[in-house]
Amino acid sequence: MYTLGIDLGSSSVKAAVLETETGRCVGSASFPENEMEISSPKPGWAEQHPETWWENTLKAIRKSLSAGNIRSKEIAAVGIAYQMHGLVAVDKNLKSVRPSIIWCDSRAVDTGMNLFRQAGEEKCLSNLLNSPGNFTFSKLVWVKNHEPEVFEKIHKIMLPGDYIAMKLTGEISTTITGLSEGILWNFRKHALADFLLEAGGVDQSKIAQIVPVFGNQGELSGKIADELGLKAGIPVSYRAGDQPNNAFSLNVLNPGEIAATAGTSGVVYGVTDKVNYDPQQRVNTFAHINHNSGKPRFGILLCINGTGISNSWIKKMTGISSYEEMDAIAGTTEPGADGLLFIPFGNGAERMLGNRNPGAGFFNIDLKNHSRKHLFRAVQEGVACAFRFGMEIMQQTGLNLNLIRAGKANMFLSPLFCQTLSNLSGAEIQLFDTDGALGAARGAALGAGLYKTPGQCFSNLSILKVYRPQSDLKDSYDELFRKWTNHLNMLKSN
Repeated sequence: MYTLGIDLGSSSVKAAVLETETGRCVGSASFPENEMEISSPKPGWAEQHPETWWENTLKAIRKSLSAGNIRSKEIAAVGIAYQMHGLVAVDKNLKSVRPSIIWCDSRAVDTGMNLFRQAGEEKCLSNLLNSPGNFTFSKLVWVKNHEPEVFEKIHKIMLPGDYIAMKLTGEISTTITGLSEGILWNFRKHALADFLLEAGGVDQSKIAQIVPVFGNQGELSGKIADELGLKAGIPVSYRAGDQPNNAFSLNVLNPGEIAATAGTSGVVYGVTDKVNYDPQQRVNTFAHINHNSGKPRFGILLCINGTGISNSWIKKMTGISSYEEMDAIAGTTEPGADGLLFIPFGNGAERMLGNRNPGAGFFNIDLKNHSRKHLFRAVQEGVACAFRFGMEIMQQTGLNLNLIRAGKANMFLSPLFCQTLSNLSGAEIQLFDTDGALGAARGAALGAGLYKTPGQCFSNLSILKVYRPQSDLKDSYDELFRKWTNHLNMLKSN
């Protein structure tokens, strides 16, 4: 028996097929092979068309089934992971009324600040564990204020994963974890944040019905089943944002456990059972996938927008054929890149910098000395420094960051990056053979009852590689971080 996992990213859609008896991934594929376009009609804006996501989802599913030579009728359940914080709005015919405003779009920063003041700062923090910030609800209110003719057409709003579930089942729904990432869940009342809806002038009828993270969230429609060659009526039985799902895929479910990713954006995500929040909102608190009112589980999330996209940008600008080649070239120079520093922002407002966007840039360039190898190394070190900067903020919430789990994907494919991050952060890094799509497939199996406990989901999850801090390099990396932080502070003060 098999389950299908879908991971909707901002770069591509990945699908994976899990053989539930063995826990093996028997087929996986991504689409498109090149990155999906992010439209930026104005500076700081970032949009994608939901219909493009759906077309790529269908292609990724077909490719994954073909790659594993799977008889599609044997798929028993579907799970969905998705890029967080995006706004999808549909009319009564379930058609999108505008492109999705995605996670790295900065237009709603001022809208969120106004909502924060209007709804009451202390009330927001104590009930929502966040300010409205630049999250989904603030994006909706931005549409209401700036595109009233579009707002009037909206029947329901959704997150990106809710949209994929709707296309599969024909039903509109969301989860408590999804509502919390949109800053629409009142943790104190265990209900919708009606006071924030009122402050934004949004009727509760625009919010989708709530379904559990694990369990039957709707069944595959006959039309889509015929199109994909799947059985009609199989359940969509799991749904989570990409970061809670990444944590789940790494078996990070209990207080004190930490997960990380370094894709387009970089994330460190820690689980706690304590009601806690950062008063400055540099890191954010959301409902984890196993959260409930009787046994709370919160995810403390640090997001760095300009991580993998920095690596991608320098690869594109220099014409290098592969990340492996770039990594090998970077390894031919010593730590510190002969004084060259890189600040890896420039992909939207950075929450950990108070929603500032200082831009990305190289510093201390020596035109006589520095070459490609220094550029490549400085980018990896700059990203690792940004991780350490945010991790120090996370530690103020009480999290212990001595051990981090990550999937062997994106920047964690680079041994140089992994060792640099370990040296800079002082944390042991454990790499596992898993990814978001496979995590979604495991979630689907658990939600459909094919696995009875989370322990069964991860019985064959094994560590591929461990990186530990090199004590003899501690002083040099501490000095690198000091210099990097000084340059960041200068940018922030401008």
